[in-house]
Amino acid sequence: MHDQLMERVRFARTEAQVSPMGVGTYYDFRWIAPAKILGIKAGRQRRVEAIKAAIASGINLIDSAELYQSEPLVAEAIKGMPREEIFLATKVMPLHFSYDSLIKSCERSLRNLGTDYIDLYQMHFPSSNKNRIKEGIRAMEHLVDQGKIRYIGISNFTLAQTEEAVSWLKKYPLSSTQMNFSLAHRNIEKDLLPYCRENGIAILAYFPLGHGKLAGTSAVNQDLMKAIENQHGKKTATQIVLNWFMSKYEFVFPIPRASNPDHVKENAGAMGWQMTPEEVEMLERSIEKIRGPFNPVDRS
Repeated sequence: MHDQLMERVRFARTEAQVSPMGVGTYYDFRWIAPAKILGIKAGRQRRVEAIKAAIASGINLIDSAELYQSEPLVAEAIKGMPREEIFLATKVMPLHFSYDSLIKSCERSLRNLGTDYIDLYQMHFPSSNKNRIKEGIRAMEHLVDQGKIRYIGISNFTLAQTEEAVSWLKKYPLSSTQMNFSLAHRNIEKDLLPYCRENGIAILAYFPLGHGKLAGTSAVNQDLMKAIENQHGKKTATQIVLNWFMSKYEFVFPIPRASNPDHVKENAGAMGWQMTPEEVEMLERSIEKIRGPFNPVDRS
C-alpha cells in the first residue's frame, strides 16, 4: 500500500479532510460541445476509469462543473463508494447566478452527480453584474442552510473581486478559490495567494502542469532529477512538478485532469513525500530557464 493512499489534509478552515491533490474533469470545448449539443461523449469509459484510478490511488477531491458536461461521469465513477469518503466539488456559471437560477443549477448538479449534497459549490467566473454575484452568494448561503452544499467557493476571481465576495458573505466563510496556477504561471503569488493564506482560503490550482508544458522530462534539470532520486526514490518530472505545490504550500491543491488512467496513477505518485526547501528552489530555477525569470514576491 502506498503512503499516499491515506494521506489527508484539512481543506481550508473546514472540517473536511482531503487528499493533498485532486483531479479535474474539464475535457476542453472539443469534448464539451458535442457532449452538450449531441449527447456524444467520446472516450466516456476511459474518463470514468481515470476518475476511478484517481480514487484507487488515494485521491478523494474531484472537481467538475455544470459547464464541463462531466458530472454524470463523476457519478458513474463514484457509484457504490461511501459518499463521505469523496469530496465533490462542482461549479455554477454566471448565467445562473440569480437566486432562483442558482438553486435550480445546484439541484441539477445534485441529480447529475447522483448525490444529495455537494461538498464545495463554486461560482465559476465572476459576473460583470455585481448584484448577480451578491444574489448568487445569498442563494449559496441558503443551500448551506438546507444541507445541499457544505462549503462555498469561487473561481477565476481577482483579488479585488475575491475581497468583495468575502464582504457579501453574511453567514459562512469563503472556503476556496480556483485559479490557473503552476510553476509556469505564478502571478497569483503576488497578491491573491498571500490573501488566501492569511484568510484560511484554499486554492485549487487548475492547469498545474502549465497546459502540459511542464510534464516533459526537459522541464526539470537532470541534476535535480538525480538529487531527488537519491533523496526520495525514483520520481518522474511530472511528479516533481506536482509535488512542488505540496512541498511549498499546505493550502494549495493541484487538480490535474483525469482523462487517462495511466497518467492519473503517475500523477498520484506526487503525493506522500516532500521536497526540501533547497530542492524547491532548484526546481524553480530550472523552470525559470524555460519560462524566463519570475518576478520574486516578498516572502517575509
